[in-house]
Amino acid sequence: MDTNPVASSNLAAEKAAAPSLPSSPEDEVKASMDKFLKAKSFHAVMVMEGARGMTNEMDFVAPDRYRMKMPVGTQVIVGDTMYMQADGRSMKVPLPKGTLSQWRDPLRIEENKAGLSVEALGSDSVEGQAAKKYLVRNTQPEANEFTFWIGSDGLPLQLLHQGQAQGKPYSMTLRYSRFDDPSITIDPPQ
Repeated sequence: MDTNPVASSNLAAEKAAAPSLPSSPEDEVKASMDKFLKAKSFHAVMVMEGARGMTNEMDFVAPDRYRMKMPVGTQVIVGDTMYMQADGRSMKVPLPKGTLSQWRDPLRIEENKAGLSVEALGSDSVEGQAAKKYLVRNTQPEANEFTFWIGSDGLPLQLLHQGQAQGKPYSMTLRYSRFDDPSITIDPPQ
């Protein structure tokens, strides 16, 4: 037994200073989503493939501003108000509370943690960026699964969900970038 108080003190200091590493794939995914939820801004591109393919882009600025560019037009959301722009016109529409939570927490980690399981699928890359790849399964409120990529900075890079809609297969890929980019600004249309 080491009774050297200096050595014991140094060992304790090293343990305290060492960053706590996530201990399981589930912890790594939860840590990534925690970091994602703290982001001040981000850009995302959603590509839907299948019977009704389309590409949408979205910007987010905390705490509650979104800009979505879709084939039908651009929508800006500030708080619980959506400004829809289509065919050169703009409409102001109130939104029910919670409408946007699916974009802020796409894995619904907190809501589904009782039925969550995560499997590490190894190393991969997303658009040239090193990533860890995971299969995330939820059993509540309904069963579904995603493939989820986390970058070396701990932030999500990509989410892939495949399924059936009206009896036809589809895939939805959501790719994230530009976290905490101060050049992303969102103002309501005038």
